[in-house]
This record gives sequence, structure tokens and C-alpha cells, in this order.
Amino acid sequence: MTTLVFGHKSPDTDSTGSPLIWAWYLNEVKGDDAKPVLLGQPNTEAMFMLNRWGFDMLDIIEDVADDQACVVVDTNNPAELPANINGADVQQIIDHHKLVGGLETKGPIDITIRPVACTATIMFDMMGDDAAKMPDNIKCAMLTCILSDTLEFRSPTTTERDREVATLLAIELGISIPDYAGEMFAAKSDVSSFSDAELLRMDSKEYEVEGTKFRVSVLETTAPATVLDRKASLMDTMPKVAEEDGVDQVILFVVDILNEEATLLVPNDLVKGLAKTSFAAEATGDTVVLPGVVSRKKQIIPNLKL
Repeated sequence: MTTLVFGHKSPDTDSTGSPLIWAWYLNEVKGDDAKPVLLGQPNTEAMFMLNRWGFDMLDIIEDVADDQACVVVDTNNPAELPANINGADVQQIIDHHKLVGGLETKGPIDITIRPVACTATIMFDMMGDDAAKMPDNIKCAMLTCILSDTLEFRSPTTTERDREVATLLAIELGISIPDYAGEMFAAKSDVSSFSDAELLRMDSKEYEVEGTKFRVSVLETTAPATVLDRKASLMDTMPKVAEEDGVDQVILFVVDILNEEATLLVPNDLVKGLAKTSFAAEATGDTVVLPGVVSRKKQIIPNLKL
């Protein structure tokens, strides 16, 4: 049986690149039969990576069959995985997020969760000497994942190991990290072809705060004005997305990569109160700027409270 390798339902660069990387490793080094797939439409930066380095678009699946062999990467949260994930045969988890719980497996499995900024960094270390066998396009995918998840080392999630692996790969590939990161972030910032609902779901995770369910959306960009110019329609769309997705409120943080700050859209009193309680920020209008906030994992989610 072919082993499916996939990340979470809102595929960013790491959840698109890491399945490619690990499926290559399983196929070419371990001699297994593995296939990388996605659980949703990849974001613009992930699509840039696929096109830039000559990868075919990955198949998008909606669910997994009973006993389907699979490897889960870049998440361990059942809410971010196929509905039948506990019916599948999960054989391995590789992740860099906190352990959520709720996954049930057919037997003992290999779980690797490490406190680094990117799943691809973990994969590099897990490969050991076999990492040298990676073809250039797989190395490029790995570099792209690390630069994306660390925001070119600006994110507080960045570790020295992320920086070391990215630097090594860039040297081997002859790539200038600042120049290439600029290309990546330009691609990530071009969201003109996406609907408001697509933007709100593009890079989002469900999170519950004191009984209130949130879809926490983050848009990382070097051109925040292009998103904030749409703030009225984005806020008008939030209730519909919340209803369709079974959450109480959608909240959107527009992360300005270059200025290292986030702008939180404030559509109602609930979010206004959340801004004050979570970030000590007084919202006087429909947005509030949060200086220094760039990471959902380390700065947004841990601070959310009502």
C-alpha cells in the first residue's frame, strides 16, 4: 500500500514542502512507496515554491480511507487533519508544534516533535548522512520551508539549528538567502486573486479560548496595505466563514514581515476585548497595531484570552 504523507488542512509552505521532502526520503532512501498529498489549496508562497523548483501540483485529498497508511507532518492536531484520521493507519508524526492529543493509532508509532521553527529542519536532522543525497529541488524545498516558517530568521520561533540548516543549504545551492526570501515574500504578498473567504482560511487554525471557538487567521506580507484595503469586506465575510466552519469568531492578524508587527482587525466588541486582554492593546477603531508580534505559535495563540 502506498503511504500518504500530508500536513494540515491549510497548506502553507511547510505543510506543502515537508510532504515532498519526506516522501522523497521514504521512496529514495528507505525504499518505501510513499506519495505526498495536500489537504487543501496551497497558499501563494507554497505555489511559488512548487513552480519555482519544477514540482508538479500535489493531489488534494478530502479524507483518508480506513487503514490507509499515512505519515502526518507539521501538525499533530486532529482538528487540522482528515475527518477519518483515527480510522487510518498513522505510522509516523513529524512536527514542531505542541502536543495536542486526540489522535488514535493502530499500534505503536514513531513520533518526533522538536522545538524548532520548521518541520523541514527536523527532517534534515532525522536523515543524518542521507541528507547529502537530496537532489537540488528537494534541498530548495527544504530551504524554502525554513525561510518561510522563520520569516527569514525574524520570527521568535527561529532557533540556531534552523539558521544553521538554512545557511548550509543556501551555500550548497548557491542561493542568496536575502534575495531568495525577497522572492518568496513577494509571492506570499500577492493575494489579489483570492476571495475574502479564501484569505480568512488561507493560513488559519482553530483554537478555543474559555469555551469560545476561534479561527485564528494570519496573513504574512510585505505589502500589508493590499490586505488592509480590503478590511471592510473581510470583516463582513467573517460571520459567514465562522458559521460555515463551526466556530464563534474569525480573527485576522495581518503580519507586516518587514516592519515586524501585526495589525489585528477589530470587527466587534468581542475582538476589541480580546485585543485588550490578550495584548494590552486599546482598539479605538476597526484595527489595532501590535508591535513585535509576528508569530502565531509563539506570540498570538499563547496570549489569547477573554
